[in-house]
Amino acid sequence: MLAVTAIILAFYVLASAFRYITLEDVRKIMTGPDEILFHHVQKNYLTGFLYSLEKEGTSPAEWIAGCALKRVPLGNYVNEYEMTDTDIEDQETFQMILARQASDENAVDEKGNLIGNEENVPVASTPAPVVDTAADKLMNYEYLVGNFYTVDSTTMTGPEELNAEKLLGKDMKIQTENTGPKVLIYHTHSQEAFADSVPGDPSTTIMGMGTYLTELLNARGIQTLHHEGVYDLINGKTDRSKAYQLAEKEIPKILQENPTIEVVIDLHRDGVAKTTHLVTNINGKETAQIMFFNGLSRTRANGDISYLKNPYIEDNLAFSLQMQLKALDLYPGFTRRIYLKGYRYNMHFKPKSLLIEAGAQTNTVAEMRNAMELLADVLEHVLAP
Repeated sequence: MLAVTAIILAFYVLASAFRYITLEDVRKIMTGPDEILFHHVQKNYLTGFLYSLEKEGTSPAEWIAGCALKRVPLGNYVNEYEMTDTDIEDQETFQMILARQASDENAVDEKGNLIGNEENVPVASTPAPVVDTAADKLMNYEYLVGNFYTVDSTTMTGPEELNAEKLLGKDMKIQTENTGPKVLIYHTHSQEAFADSVPGDPSTTIMGMGTYLTELLNARGIQTLHHEGVYDLINGKTDRSKAYQLAEKEIPKILQENPTIEVVIDLHRDGVAKTTHLVTNINGKETAQIMFFNGLSRTRANGDISYLKNPYIEDNLAFSLQMQLKALDLYPGFTRRIYLKGYRYNMHFKPKSLLIEAGAQTNTVAEMRNAMELLADVLEHVLAP
């Protein structure tokens, strides 16, 4: 049977190459013992193939492919997935990666307690220390990483990727010639709340912070659209397992409908140990600290994740670093270190994409609103021409 399968596959390759092939054409390439073998196979095993060949204008490729694939299970598997949008070698691995991405961020339960082991949750010191942002310092990779980044143990980076000169040289200014929204704010995790959030009142959740930030940016002349889509609520219960996948289907539609949008911000709230309070006093106001978060589409275990492609990783990194430095300049202590992790987190929508972890479940709504006011100011300084 294996010999027959091999012959069938050989003819499939031949038929695919010539699309329409006649019996005479095949015979012309057969000589000596090969011709005898050909007639034997044709008579005893490939009678259907012979009929297909002798039908004028009929391609045998599909018939041969079907026969071969029935005898080779792997062929059916490959054929099933060869037309997908990704180059996934193993569908189960792909689903595992998506699941890990979905659960990668710190989550809390309905009582505001961190889900998982609190001891394993990294939290930047608060308030943040004063950091020297002199150009010559930033050009030193070890200094840059040591003072501005937290690189998660699941991923890796290097001096070529975190090149301050290159990242700071990118122009993050938005265009002002055309009218229409320039910034889109949305929430992959819309149900994230705070210490004194009012149940049933979205204005006191991360969704409400997105509304407030939108108002602040619009008041500054930066046209901003707030998308209130919910991706982490299934059958009335919080479920973040497919939030990124669901958002990935909808956000591109909004961008297509609003081609003037240049900046995409996914606004989150972090999850921390219940004894941690990410707050600092700025201009006399208790203010929640924020953290810029980048996905590198790369894990230490498997290297680059080719099926979570992001052509804008360098731009994403440039945006977060420029935001970090401007925040340090304007409001020292407002930001935690930029956090780098291994997956994509839908940061491939636009070059100027930000994922922001604003405060945590232990912060108050007032602290969060104060943070949105500072964030709006930093965004204006980085984006406005």
